[in-house]
Amino acid sequence: MTATCPPRILASPEAEEWIARLTAIHGPLMFHQSGGCCDGSAPMCFARGEFRVGAQDVLLGTLAGDTPVWIGAAQFEYWRHTQVTIDVVPGRGSGMSLEAPEGIRFIVRSRVFTDAEAECLAAAGEPPRGDSYEVS
Repeated sequence: MTATCPPRILASPEAEEWIARLTAIHGPLMFHQSGGCCDGSAPMCFARGEFRVGAQDVLLGTLAGDTPVWIGAAQFEYWRHTQVTIDVVPGRGSGMSLEAPEGIRFIVRSRVFTDAEAECLAAAGEPPRGDSYEVS
């Protein structure tokens, strides 16, 4: 029996609801997690295609069906041992993220993978990077 690796990215139920709301307004979305631009290291939500993904971006996975979540390669190296959950809290961030006018902000929470989970992910290979992944 082959072990199923845990996802690198999750969303809280509240974040999933906000992703659906923002998708209804703006169309397909994407997230990018940087290492400190604008609002610290908050995940930035963009209309898909409004943020150019490059070779130094790593795909953590997708949320809410097909919303890709990217992270800068340097930040991924720090966080590769954690499962990241996008959540939402009241308040406004100071970045360019689409949720800013709505009175909420996306944040990240994380937990460290167990040794078995980390081994599974390592055996599965590196996640795709922006230069090897067709962004739609």
